[in-house]
Amino acid sequence: MADTPSPARPALDNAAARALAADFPLLGREVNGSPLIYLDSGATAQKPRAVLDTEREFYEGQNAAVHRGAHTLAALATESFEAARATLARFVGAREDEIVWTANATEALNLVAYGLSNASAGRGGEAARRFALGEGDVIVTTEGEHHANLIPWQELAARTGATLRVIPILDDGTLDMAAAATLIDERVRVLTFTHVSNVTAVINPVAELVALGRAVDALIILDACQSVPHQAVNFAELDVDFAAFSGHKMLGPTGIGALYGRSELLNALPPFLTGGSMITTVTLESAEYLPAPMRFEAGTQQVAQAIALAAAADYLDAVGMDAIHDWEHTLGARMLAGAREIPGIRVLGPADMARRSGVVALDVDGVHAHDVGQFLDDRGIAIRVGHHCAQPLHRRLGVTASTRISPYLYNTTDDIDATLAALAEVRGYFGADR
Repeated sequence: MADTPSPARPALDNAAARALAADFPLLGREVNGSPLIYLDSGATAQKPRAVLDTEREFYEGQNAAVHRGAHTLAALATESFEAARATLARFVGAREDEIVWTANATEALNLVAYGLSNASAGRGGEAARRFALGEGDVIVTTEGEHHANLIPWQELAARTGATLRVIPILDDGTLDMAAAATLIDERVRVLTFTHVSNVTAVINPVAELVALGRAVDALIILDACQSVPHQAVNFAELDVDFAAFSGHKMLGPTGIGALYGRSELLNALPPFLTGGSMITTVTLESAEYLPAPMRFEAGTQQVAQAIALAAAADYLDAVGMDAIHDWEHTLGARMLAGAREIPGIRVLGPADMARRSGVVALDVDGVHAHDVGQFLDDRGIAIRVGHHCAQPLHRRLGVTASTRISPYLYNTTDDIDATLAALAEVRGYFGADR
């Protein structure tokens, strides 16, 4: 695990962002006769040539099954696969044996939930007893979660008899920390929450929440999907037990994500998926499992995708995560200020950029979010509309759907200004300003 911070990188500006955009082939295309302005990176980010080339080069030069066979290609593929794990571990402040490859963050969160469920059913032996849940135990999450960090815990509660508690949010989208202090009591066994909201852009107070969880000896699980791609993250320093994130949001391929887990916890947690590649000994009656992380990587792995994700991490590191964070903050502040000046637009989340990421979600009075999205798409502007897999959060905020603008390292202030200009026309176009 890296002990020293990455060296400072030059700050990003419009010229630097345009230069970076040239690395992304898809960003050079037109949509509906206009140059593409891509502002949907919160859903999925575009891929630089370095990532695309890395995946293709693996298939062209090393393609073989990993951790199987003794031939040259198998050895080369295994070496590259495990080197990718080491790269990603360094990127998030972890040890190599603390990174489990998954299909996505949703699978990573379900892996933990089903591991706890298996422990609650008596699987895993003495080492897994610490994870067992039952009646009287409590799982705590928040009202601001993506469905991927809500539904698995609903299901776990239903399977084990545990109770699910939810920390409410305030009107500005921030967590009600007074309520959190009351809800997180000695019955709480699991505390799980998002680092950064994919709707309100709220950056949750991780240190405060971790302190509350540690005081009652709860497992602490972090949804880091909206933080790892956009700011420097060190899971060891955050003091969480597990964390999940996706590759496709951080310039990597689809079909690859990762679970971080403390080594001692991963090695005690019963596996979720079982089969080949995660065992030491199998009889017709039973099996013994490999240590983590391999015990959670049953079957044929996403080898090319993992190697390409490491290339994405290297690309981001070369640009500099602090530089990326600061530039997104600049773009988000510009979008936030501009949107607040347009009549009939309500911005979701806090007004203070110090409490936000660069994401801006908004509600246009009298116009459905899908119509807003279509209006912008006609001008070549790609944004996200809908409930963003966060229906309870939207319901709390009094809207059924929202329009989300999520910039990244390859966007410029011109992209933001063009989007604001288009948004200023929406209500008039649909006759909602009468």
